[in-house]
Amino acid sequence: MSALAPVPVRLAVLSDIHANLAALSQALRRIDRLGADAVVCLGDIVGYGPDPEACVELVRSHTDLVVLGNHDEAVAFDRDVEYLPKDGQAAARLHQTLLSEDDLAWLRRLPYRAEAYGCTFVHASPDEPEAWNRLDSYPLLQAQFAAFSTPVCFVGHSHRPAVASASLGVHKVKPGHRFLVDVGSVGQPRDQDPRLSFALFDTEAVTCEIVREHYDVEATVQRLRERKLPKALAKRLRQGT
Repeated sequence: MSALAPVPVRLAVLSDIHANLAALSQALRRIDRLGADAVVCLGDIVGYGPDPEACVELVRSHTDLVVLGNHDEAVAFDRDVEYLPKDGQAAARLHQTLLSEDDLAWLRRLPYRAEAYGCTFVHASPDEPEAWNRLDSYPLLQAQFAAFSTPVCFVGHSHRPAVASASLGVHKVKPGHRFLVDVGSVGQPRDQDPRLSFALFDTEAVTCEIVREHYDVEATVQRLRERKLPKALAKRLRQGT
């Protein structure tokens, strides 16, 4: 991970890669074509997917800032693995054997929360980043705005892209308001759209685009088979659920 650059104009924010190398590689190619000045990862680099080693390597070499996700924590610290879904438990145990000690140590050093580029970054929720809360109710969602002071807070964890505003009736990122942006998932979308998802934020114009991109799902499905991971994971990738 490189030292933080000056405030970028075009900031790519991705999350929930989940060891999906085909999706991450395609996302990075699209980010390069878009001319992003910096890349931030909101965690869950590992978990579920077949290629944790290559994905950790790419994130370490291609991002400027990374925060810890719950699957990263489970794998790197061997903590609360039993609370993951059954297929997530199987992947976590496999990933612990595949990652090098250097990669595991790197994951352990990641922060739960970071502020940079005039934004807040966290995997799940800014109020309790270590609790891995799901922002699945309006009161819980609105309570998050008291937990950060920057104009925009980026989150992942839900695998579903969305934008919420502290101002009633404002649904699109624009100057003069405060926002919570869920960037969706690169490696395991769950909004019934199998395309990978990430956010592109313009720090000068204060605009945010959710970018969707096709990737080679079947390549990842084949890798899941090769690593003998649960068949349900392939179905999930194909359906985006």
